Amino acid sequence: MAEWVREHGSAVRGYLRGILRHGDDADDLAQEVFCRAWQGRERYREEGHARTYLLRIADRLACDRVRRTRPETTLSDEGWRNNEPWSDTEDPSARAVAHEAARRLNTALDQLTPIQRRVLLLRYYGQLTFDQIAETLGCPLSTALSHCRRGLEMLRRQFAEDKP
Repeated sequence: MAEWVREHGSAVRGYLRGILRHGDDADDLAQEVFCRAWQGRERYREEGHARTYLLRIADRLACDRVRRTRPETTLSDEGWRNNEPWSDTEDPSARAVAHEAARRLNTALDQLTPIQRRVLLLRYYGQLTFDQIAETLGCPLSTALSHCRRGLEMLRRQFAEDKP
């Protein structure tokens, strides 16, 4: 299990962060993914697709979490200062640029259909092949390819429109 965490932990967390948009929620679910994999270890058959197996668990947990999402809480200025992480070692302008890039990507991803978003996140965060994506989502290969193509076209249009 430790080997799986080392090899696939960042892909699982990246996928979950892309779906959930909150690092804490992604960390919680990533831990749950590996707990479920451990609990189901006797049913798992090694076929060289551990990442696919883990991302399938992650996808199902993320879909469940999104379905029962609780409303967000609005913080007061004092609550915000108490909860906002900060660092005096990071360059604020670099942080602002990174934050803006992440915001633009998240805004563009929000324009995609849920299935297009899932396919792109599995492909780029999970680094799965299209066969593995189709298996994970339970759809034909051609459907997975089509969702990826349409999603990428939509992202290209979104970013082209954003250029000054």
